[in-house]
Amino acid sequence: MKKLFFALAFSCLIWTSKASTTTTTDSKKEEIEVSINLIDVKDDQVLVTVKAPKIKTNDITFSLPKTVPGTYSTDNYGKYIADFKAIDSKGNLLTVTKTDDNTWVIKNAKALVKITYLVNDTFDIEKGRGFGKDDVFSPSGTNIDAGKNFMLNLHGFIGYFQDKKEIPYKVTITHPETLWGATSMIDKDGSKTVDLFEMPLYSELLENPIMYSKPDYTTFMVDGMDIQIAVYSPSGKFTAENITPEMKVMMTAQKTFLGKVNSTKKYTVILYLSSMTPTDAKGFGALEHPTATTVVMPEMMPKEELVKQMKDVVSHEFFHILTPLTVHSKEIQYFDYNDPKMSQHLWMYEGVTEYFANLFQINQGLIPETEFYTRMAGKIEHANTMNDTMPFTVMSANVLTEPYKDQYLNVYEKGALIGMCLDIIIREKSEGKRGILDLMHELSNEYGVSKPFNDEELFAKITSLTYPEVGEFFSKYVSGPTPIPYYDFLSKVGVTKITQKTPEGIFLKGQVPYIGVNQATKEIYVAPNKELNIFYSTLDLKGGDIIVSINDIPYSLDNIYDMITESMKWKENDPITLKIKRDGKEQILKGVVKFPYIDTEGMDATDASKANLRNTWLKG
Repeated sequence: MKKLFFALAFSCLIWTSKASTTTTTDSKKEEIEVSINLIDVKDDQVLVTVKAPKIKTNDITFSLPKTVPGTYSTDNYGKYIADFKAIDSKGNLLTVTKTDDNTWVIKNAKALVKITYLVNDTFDIEKGRGFGKDDVFSPSGTNIDAGKNFMLNLHGFIGYFQDKKEIPYKVTITHPETLWGATSMIDKDGSKTVDLFEMPLYSELLENPIMYSKPDYTTFMVDGMDIQIAVYSPSGKFTAENITPEMKVMMTAQKTFLGKVNSTKKYTVILYLSSMTPTDAKGFGALEHPTATTVVMPEMMPKEELVKQMKDVVSHEFFHILTPLTVHSKEIQYFDYNDPKMSQHLWMYEGVTEYFANLFQINQGLIPETEFYTRMAGKIEHANTMNDTMPFTVMSANVLTEPYKDQYLNVYEKGALIGMCLDIIIREKSEGKRGILDLMHELSNEYGVSKPFNDEELFAKITSLTYPEVGEFFSKYVSGPTPIPYYDFLSKVGVTKITQKTPEGIFLKGQVPYIGVNQATKEIYVAPNKELNIFYSTLDLKGGDIIVSINDIPYSLDNIYDMITESMKWKENDPITLKIKRDGKEQILKGVVKFPYIDTEGMDATDASKANLRNTWLKG
């Protein structure tokens, strides 16, 4: 999973600114049949019918997940279920008791024939821009927009019977003829309004999201893998064709970097573009699956920025093919959806994945060396703002609860840096012959998709496959409380810390906006009662000024992303003309662009004697 907080900042200024085994019964294969009706949608709810297998106990428990793999959060998908009914063969209702947000106990279960319930979607009620306390992160959420779009993360629609997760599921989905389902599953029904999917286990079913919308997709092959890109753009601003060329280049490079790892033959990228209206998705980022990635982004983004963010998030999610989808612990292999036990090894599942998502780009020539250093220096800066003495293994094992939950985002920062340091140690000790990718290949061969490792044994296994120094690193810096001296490790490859002048954003300082938007008029205004930077003072811009246009381009809420993206292209002393409205009167302000600069931490290659080892680290 990867959450994007650049989008959080933009949505802040927009929405808060105000002016596997199979058993048999009676010689027939036991299975659970589920029907989802996407045609007769009423009150923004979808009807789900579950045909029960043969129940041999007086009571049976039916649940929807409390949490699902890859989210590291408690989401309680049962909260979105309404009108739950258990029915016998004569149509009579059986007694049902709801014992918590996600669980129903059915009495006289031997007579049970089917369950019906209505599903409400999560996009409609996101309050905290997708990151609020009670929000479901949008890429793991659900959408019901009758006749237009259905985002079926199936853990939000389909539940399981106690002790029945290990039998096959047969899912029938009826949908409007105008909508097509993007998924990596195979439709076994040839009709235009019915899709039939069969999966051997509940866990495998949940790993296959489906998005129904007007058909808009592309396909291409990469080293024997069939890649599908599907897009839902409510206004039609973007199509799959718009982003496919860049995605193909990136995913081809990823496959080349990964080498022999190939755990799937088909991979689907599902992109949902949010209209940013109050009832649409607001949590931007992605969630990985073994054969798919669901991505949610704001539709108002310019194409250039959308492609850039897609490359970052999809590259991260795609590398999850390696871990945890191939290399993982028993906590993940036997995941308990309603009483989850979390693994100690988020440093690997998310951290190493994030490290690879950056390393492969320098390795495959997609970014220059300086860009890679800038990214790693940024991660050091961000990691230093987090709790640097909290053992990473402890945070990982307890990530669903406070105070550890608040440190989760460090998996993308310190977690990636842990991967970097391990890579450098292995390169140094092997004289450049091996790196962390080689280690992950060895772990893939040792374990694999169906053979999990014991959580507490992984560090010893990795040490046995590498060097004692790796074990010492784990003990001191990953399971221990000692902050990592990153530049001690970087010095091994001739990279040192530097201080550099970095321009701050014109309209955003980190996550703090210098501008706001009037929701009623869609006008962009300079934030009042705030100390403005040199860009504003040079042009005599004042708090409350309404920005009408910049360099003759009109701007409003509808194209605010274009304005912010365009500002990233400006250079010092570029001429600039603004039309503003102050106290109800329009004015023209002319001048030059001036950036506010701050001292930031960076890194650079300064030791030529380490060039050979550095090249093997970056180029393999």
